[in-house]
Amino acid sequence: MRNILIVARKEIQEGFRNRWVLATTLLLAALALTLTFLGSAPTGNVGVRALDVVIVSLSSLTIFLLPLIALLISHDAIVGEMERGTMLLLLSYPVARWQVLLGKFVGHLAILAFATLLGYGAAAGALLATGAEIYPESWAAFASMIGSSVLLGAVFIAVGYLVSALVRDRGTAGGIAVGIWLVFVLIYDMALLGLLVVDQGQNVTGGLLSALLLLNPTDVYRILNLSGFANVSALSGMAGIADNATLSATVLVSALAAWALVPLGLAALAFSRREL
Repeated sequence: MRNILIVARKEIQEGFRNRWVLATTLLLAALALTLTFLGSAPTGNVGVRALDVVIVSLSSLTIFLLPLIALLISHDAIVGEMERGTMLLLLSYPVARWQVLLGKFVGHLAILAFATLLGYGAAAGALLATGAEIYPESWAAFASMIGSSVLLGAVFIAVGYLVSALVRDRGTAGGIAVGIWLVFVLIYDMALLGLLVVDQGQNVTGGLLSALLLLNPTDVYRILNLSGFANVSALSGMAGIADNATLSATVLVSALAAWALVPLGLAALAFSRREL
């Protein structure tokens, strides 16, 4: 455990040195504050809970932005250090390869969690400063969104490590990372939507739809946050999909955890067999 924490501290220090922590936090905070003030402005007139509108907006932002940030900070975690020669130096110490990988994971996840909590917390704080009334159900949905956002970041950090452990140069890792982001965030959902339109409910049953949604971690995140709470679900228009998919919160959280653990385990296996 001590070796893992040492490597994690090294990654966090490098994150501060390279301004990753500052840049990520400022970006998330700026976008979150913009969405908060633009999205909650008309809620007083229509009787909509202000924080629920913010949750819908931030969840949509997270699906596009957080996977990209996670892949950017993780895609060269292994291959980059091997190209620079620092991996050989690191492994010359009494530390196992899996400890290096897990330490990097903990450090990168801590950076992402800090940026998410501070950035999105600023949005909630700004909303409180305006005097908006926030209900306990909304706070629960907001806390769930932050926790699942960190878990989604963990998924794509692990996927980035798997790419980094398999490829031979940083350029290839970067290209594959961008391709993965495009597939999971854009292409998969467009293909699934096209399938549902063509099928017209004839062959795609609720069980099959659930399975197809579980194959994409961003869809799992979307269903978890935009349909898990009644008020948020009504605002997001996801109630119908949630009813047809019949996926419980436990299943969705377990799916996100599996999406993080499986690529991380495969990355550890690939790294252990790789020649330096």
